[in-house]
Amino acid sequence: MAAGLVWVVATLIFLLLRIVPGDPAEILLSSGGVAPPKAAVAALRERLGLERPLHVQYLAFLRDLVRGQLGISLVDEHAVVDEVRRRLPRTLELIAAAAVFAVLIGMPLGVLAALHRDRPIDRALSAMASVNLSMPVFVVGTLMILVFAQTLRWMPAGGFVELRQDPGRHVLNLLMPALTIAVGLSTVIFRMLRATVLDTLERDWVRTARAKGLAPAQVLRRHVVRNALGPVLTVLGLHVGTLLGGTVLVEYVFNWPGLSGFLVRAVEQRDYPEVQGIVLVICVLFVLLNLLVDLGYAVLDPRVRHE
Repeated sequence: MAAGLVWVVATLIFLLLRIVPGDPAEILLSSGGVAPPKAAVAALRERLGLERPLHVQYLAFLRDLVRGQLGISLVDEHAVVDEVRRRLPRTLELIAAAAVFAVLIGMPLGVLAALHRDRPIDRALSAMASVNLSMPVFVVGTLMILVFAQTLRWMPAGGFVELRQDPGRHVLNLLMPALTIAVGLSTVIFRMLRATVLDTLERDWVRTARAKGLAPAQVLRRHVVRNALGPVLTVLGLHVGTLLGGTVLVEYVFNWPGLSGFLVRAVEQRDYPEVQGIVLVICVLFVLLNLLVDLGYAVLDPRVRHE
């Protein structure tokens, strides 16, 4: 199933890239808006293998894919897999940090709002969540730079330093982009957990646990929150999956050299191997992430394990 999905995505990407108007060879040779000589374009197309029939290019693409090769860049002729291997950990680190911050912020506030339903604290948190959800990520990032970098001077405005070179600087550079992503993600977790906790509080097993004389904290931890986490885990997995290729604005605002910015550059340059390789890696990671979500669901809900 997963392998079939990856093959379908690979085929669609291969075909769609070649439907998009624009000749990569002509784009590479163009300079200052001046059209390159046709002979030079033809020679470059032959060297890049773009003159071959479509089915021949497709079979070569699949053969390289089976071998674990993502092709050679049309622009600077480097191995795409090397560039992906260099940039992917940076994007994964950014997403992982954002997910941790989002869970630490969204979960306690969601439970707190549910336990104080329709009270001032619930209304205040819900209003704040609505504001956060309506703010574009680049606005949040710009405000953070203005406040924490320009005004308070607590953190650098952007950039990237390898962890092994300067761990402290690396963490400081990571904090603001991760928190920028976490603002919207924590709002999603907050709203979902609030709704699921309210629903779980009305279940018969919660009433039974209370009737047995269990402490309120024990009922909340063992019978309410744990049963409410299933839908939250699913939503979190889907949103984290979309972030694999959707952090481009954050990476741009904070000058974070991750995979999303690399993908945008590859699309602009019509670099077929780079686009195909990056999208395939994102697809594989998305499939694996959904598998982990299913396994986590089984851990949280014993009924899923029995089925």
